[in-house]
Amino acid sequence: MSSESRHVPVMLQRCLDLLAPALERPGSVVVDCTLGLGGHSEAMLARFPGVRLIGLDRDKEALRLSGERLAPYGDRATLVHAVYDELPDVLDRLGIPTVQGVLFDLGVSSMQLDEADRGFAYAQDAPLDMRMDQTTGVSAAEVLNTYPPGELVRILRAYGEEKQAKRIVSAIVRERDKEPFTNSARLVELIRDALPQAAKRTGGNPAKRTFQALRIEVNGELSVLERAIPAAVERIAVGGRIAVLSYHSLEDRLVKQVFAEGATSTAPPGLPVVPEKYQPKLKLLTRGAELPTEEEVAENRRAAPARFRGVERIREANL
Repeated sequence: MSSESRHVPVMLQRCLDLLAPALERPGSVVVDCTLGLGGHSEAMLARFPGVRLIGLDRDKEALRLSGERLAPYGDRATLVHAVYDELPDVLDRLGIPTVQGVLFDLGVSSMQLDEADRGFAYAQDAPLDMRMDQTTGVSAAEVLNTYPPGELVRILRAYGEEKQAKRIVSAIVRERDKEPFTNSARLVELIRDALPQAAKRTGGNPAKRTFQALRIEVNGELSVLERAIPAAVERIAVGGRIAVLSYHSLEDRLVKQVFAEGATSTAPPGLPVVPEKYQPKLKLLTRGAELPTEEEVAENRRAAPARFRGVERIREANL
């Protein structure tokens, strides 16, 4: 299956419209921090003929597929194997001090969900891997089989917001002592058996929160995001814009905090005139988090949980 046919970019038109004032300038550079299958990147290269794109992804298979898709744009697209908190290092290596646009489309890519052997999807049996970069790090199976019970409870509560974490972890520890976990179907069945009936009536698949928690732990997603959003703010030029698509409240909360902090004056209270060095460096471009339209969700069910935020850099940091 081609990358185009299995990937519908989420809130594509909204992303393009928000970034447009920055990317329509001659010589603009945009960083797609989560390249995936290249849907957003392809659209940016097509709509803004003067833009240069830097595409980052930790998944080598995603880079290969998106490279094929973006090949017609030649040297306007530079693709780099990197995690998105490495943005400053990548730009330094390329000799690019500041950029005009940054896009984050967080979470799991369509390819990772659709490739059964990656172990991201709880709806089909697969090896419990969940690594976005399969060349490094521990797998979800290793987390399940080796982490102390207290640490597993913390992960399920913090990253999956799972109220039944203790009950699920007790079952995991009991079962892993009999036989280590290797595949997703056994874990899904265990979670179904461990939860009380009331907890299984709402919220979709009862394994959803546990799988989310494991995926975030395996890939260090929240710690990476904590570094990446401020790094993007620091490398965006005045007049440049950042667009972020989040897919659960933990991601959105982090993005909201960094954007709100940048859009707030740091002046001590009571100053009659606020010097420029205390003025906000960001302007919020979205009122809260924007949601996808009903039409988009009908076309692409993976857009349903999306939350969209955008900011513009309005002054230099060192003034």
